[in-house]
Amino acid sequence: MLEARIVTAIFLFAGLLGALFFLPDTGWIVLCALICAAAAWEWGGLAGWPGKARGVYALVLGALSFVFSREWSRWPTETTMGLELPAVAFWLLLVPFWLKYKWPLRHWSAVLVGGIVLLPPLVVFAALRHFHPLAVLAVATPVWVADIAAYFSGKAFGRARLAPGISPGKTWAGAVGAALGVTAYCFAVFLTMRIPLSMFVAIPAILAFSIGLTALSIVGDLFESLLKRQAGVKDSGHLLPGHGGILDRIDSLSSTLPVWPVLVPLVWPFLAPFSW
Repeated sequence: MLEARIVTAIFLFAGLLGALFFLPDTGWIVLCALICAAAAWEWGGLAGWPGKARGVYALVLGALSFVFSREWSRWPTETTMGLELPAVAFWLLLVPFWLKYKWPLRHWSAVLVGGIVLLPPLVVFAALRHFHPLAVLAVATPVWVADIAAYFSGKAFGRARLAPGISPGKTWAGAVGAALGVTAYCFAVFLTMRIPLSMFVAIPAILAFSIGLTALSIVGDLFESLLKRQAGVKDSGHLLPGHGGILDRIDSLSSTLPVWPVLVPLVWPFLAPFSW
């Protein structure tokens, strides 16, 4: 299982790098729209829809992802805030209660919730490449670091369960390991950007951001785990050996990517003087 997971991850990362640096802008946007459509197909499966409804939903969300991604490259401020703010509110204000009370995904609500969960992160993922391929890696890497650190620290030290009623495999040790990994990554980014850690707010800001981002990634992971548990399935799909489906790979990104377009305009004026 671990070997299949590692091999699949290597191929996925190599494919991502190739697409990021060699696809034309439209090709990258199309790729992200296809990922959105595939995730929407799996979402329909978790919601219990028949095949025809799942296909229609996948086509609609894929098309919307393509349109919004192209629009955002022209007018980032208006489109970003209109699309991303509802997603941020959903993850910060609604999902914690959803996890607490374990609400089922109703057929009528799944259409709207799926749009909130899938469209904003994939639009961010698609549109960031318009600015620079490294921008895509910069916002995705903390989530990957958190996943890897949580997996290995949980395997090594995991005893106390984080949410046994939702995902018995997740532990507090994994969550702490994820937070430490993301914190180390954020410190490395600050140093690379030549931002002095002697700044009055630098270290507290890094710690707060790292812990907050880790917590948000775990919320996204737990949310999808709850939906899979309610649907009676182990994985959202079987497309990726060792990883399950598309939703299994983007669950943490779904909750973290929408935060960046809201956060960066607020903090960039303070960081820009120290950047390259």
